[in-house]
Amino acid sequence: MRHSGVLAAAALAFAGALSVQATPPQYVNDEAIAGEGMPRLLSDYGFFADLGEQVPVPHVYPYRLNTPLYSDGADKLRFVYRAPGTQFRADGEGLIDMPVGAALIKTFAFGEGESRRLIETRVLLHRADGWVALPYLWNEEQTDAQLAVAGARIDLTTPKGEAISYRVPNKNQCKECHGLDDAVVPIGPKARNLSGDWLAQMVAAGHLDRMPQGADQLPLWEAREGASLNAAARAYLDVNCAHCHRPGSTASNSGLDLRWEQEDPHALGIGKRPVAAGRGAGGHLFDIVPGSPDKSILTYRMASPEPGVAMPEIGKETVDEDGLEVVRRWIGEMTP
Repeated sequence: MRHSGVLAAAALAFAGALSVQATPPQYVNDEAIAGEGMPRLLSDYGFFADLGEQVPVPHVYPYRLNTPLYSDGADKLRFVYRAPGTQFRADGEGLIDMPVGAALIKTFAFGEGESRRLIETRVLLHRADGWVALPYLWNEEQTDAQLAVAGARIDLTTPKGEAISYRVPNKNQCKECHGLDDAVVPIGPKARNLSGDWLAQMVAAGHLDRMPQGADQLPLWEAREGASLNAAARAYLDVNCAHCHRPGSTASNSGLDLRWEQEDPHALGIGKRPVAAGRGAGGHLFDIVPGSPDKSILTYRMASPEPGVAMPEIGKETVDEDGLEVVRRWIGEMTP
């Protein structure tokens, strides 16, 4: 089955999440999710039987994305919560439809083994009036994470040895990536970017109503060399750029639409002049020049760490050399 070897560990974690995990069992605090307040501590939600080890309680399911968002090389632990008595619904290749009371949890970590440090956990809570995004900053003891409405800056070293000032976004900055038509929405768990194995398990367990059409299309990032170059590059742009560069989102005025489903070359930037790139254009005339990545604004901005030039504007402090290499080759192989 596709991705079976790579997903073995995830499948085991998923199976564990479906079983009884503690005596007495622990359950999620649904009032913390659906209520009007902002819980002060991550532990207030009850998502984890072991918070520091990120061991989930029943109804909290670990998952991964085929092609993940780049965040300075951070390891990300992703979970989704389904309130008892509710069911997720498939909606084609797009976002899984999650009912009120659901939650998405994503923890950012750096390091491995004994040296691993949990830095922040971001939660998306589906309430009656829409989704709410809240950031939580982990304490030095690694025992809990506290609400960080104002965000934070943390000095750390990336897996590649780069010293950075890592940014935990403030509550308002969450909307810069999660904003669509003036509302906060999830951006990660689209069916096209989720493993078919995981989705099938969710259906078999009754958590998801049916297998989504168009699921599991984006290539597995660590196996991208075995995928088509077009698929790898388009997947990267869809995940890392399209949540802003699409109609109705924060960078819609750029005229770029980098979503996976977009097929218009001009909308993707091919032969398109920038609308308002300013110095971010680097003196280049077109977003993408077929056959010439060195003349393309897209790769120029991806390759820059300079504020005001770098793309994406938030969410990273370093250049993603692997992603840049894929996009450069993709442009380079286009027919001029």
